[in-house]
Amino acid sequence: MPSHHPGADALGRRALLTAGAGAALALVLPTTTATAAPNGRPDHFGPFGRFGSPAARLTERTLYVHPGGLGDHTTVQAAVTAASGAGWTLVLAPGTYRETVSVSAARTGMTWIGASGDARDVVVVYDNAAGTPRPEGGTYGTSGSATTTVQADGFTAQGVTFANDFLRSDLPGNPGTQAVALKVQGDRSAFFHCRFLGHQDTLYADSTSLSAFARQYFAHCYVEGDVDFVFGRARAVFEHCHFRTLVRTDLAGAPYGFVFAPSTAGGNPYGFLASRCRITSEAPDGYYKLARPWVPSSDTTAWPSLVVRESVLGHGIDAVAPYANMRDAYPWQAQRFAEYRNTGPGAAVSVPENRPQLGAAQAATATRETYLGDWIPRKPCA
Repeated sequence: MPSHHPGADALGRRALLTAGAGAALALVLPTTTATAAPNGRPDHFGPFGRFGSPAARLTERTLYVHPGGLGDHTTVQAAVTAASGAGWTLVLAPGTYRETVSVSAARTGMTWIGASGDARDVVVVYDNAAGTPRPEGGTYGTSGSATTTVQADGFTAQGVTFANDFLRSDLPGNPGTQAVALKVQGDRSAFFHCRFLGHQDTLYADSTSLSAFARQYFAHCYVEGDVDFVFGRARAVFEHCHFRTLVRTDLAGAPYGFVFAPSTAGGNPYGFLASRCRITSEAPDGYYKLARPWVPSSDTTAWPSLVVRESVLGHGIDAVAPYANMRDAYPWQAQRFAEYRNTGPGAAVSVPENRPQLGAAQAATATRETYLGDWIPRKPCA
C-alpha cells in the first residue's frame, strides 16, 4: 500500500468514519476490572460483554477477537483463518481493526457479533481503492478494493461497522476511486444493525455467478456514500435502513452521485428492494439521483431491478428526475425500476413518466417474503 498524505479535511473524514471505536482500546485491562465501555455503560462483563470469553466460551465453535490481546486473536482475519469449516461464531471486542478480511466459500454459516451491541464501537476498515497499486504490480480494481469480502453462504453479522476510508485526495487525478467497504456474494447473508461507510461503491451486494441468485438481507442498517454506493446483482432486501448521501467538495454542481446501481441478472426475477427506509443527505437539495442501472460489460444481458417502497426520501434526492443512465445504450426506462407509496420531498411526483409507480397488485409481490423465498433471516442474538 502506498504512503498516503491526506490533507486536514481528509484526516477529519477518516476520524468520522471510525468515530466511536477509539475509546475501545482502553479495554486492554484485566477481565476482572469493570471499565467504561464506549457506549457509556459500565463494562462489568469484560470486553466481550455477555458473550463469554476465551475462558468461558459460549460454544466450542466460538472465537474471541480483541485488538489488545485479551481474546483468541488480535485480528479478524486471523480468527477467520482459524475458523476452518462451518458454523463458527466470532465475537469482536470494541476496537478499530485496520485490515482486509476474506471469508472463503468453505466457511459457511459464520456469524460475527459486535460485543458492545453498538456498531460504532467495532470497526473493520481499510483504504484500498480500485486504482491503488498492488505491491506485486497492477491495481486492485473494484472487487479487490473491498475491505471485507464474504463468499460463504449463511453469513450473518450484527453490530459491526464495515468501512473503507479511502479518499479521492489519496490518489489525485486517478479515476480508480471505487473503494468497497463490503463485498458480499453468499446466499442467505444477513446484516442486523450494521454500518457500511465509504464514498464510491460502499456496499457491493453481489453473487458468485450470473446463475447464483444470492439472497441478502439488511435490517436497521446505516449506509453512506456518494457514487453508486449500493450496487451489485444480488437479490437484496433492505428494511428500516438509513441511506446517507455525502457532500462532495470536488464537484461544482449536481449530480453528486447515485444511491443505488443494481446490475440484476436478466434471469433473476428480483433485484434490490428497499422497504420502510429513509434517505437523508449532507448535500444541497436535489443533488443526488435515487438510482441508475448498471449493465456491466461482462454481462450485457443484465436487467437491473429496484423497488423502493414506503420509504422517506429527503431533500437530497432529485424529485423531478430521480433516475439517470449510466450508459445511454441501457436507458433507465428499459429497466425494472419502480416506487410505491414513498413520502418526503424527494418522493414528490411532478413528472409522472420519470417516476414509475407500482399498483397495489404489483406491490403485494414486492415483499421480503417474495424476494427471500423459503429463507427467514434470524438475528444471532436479541
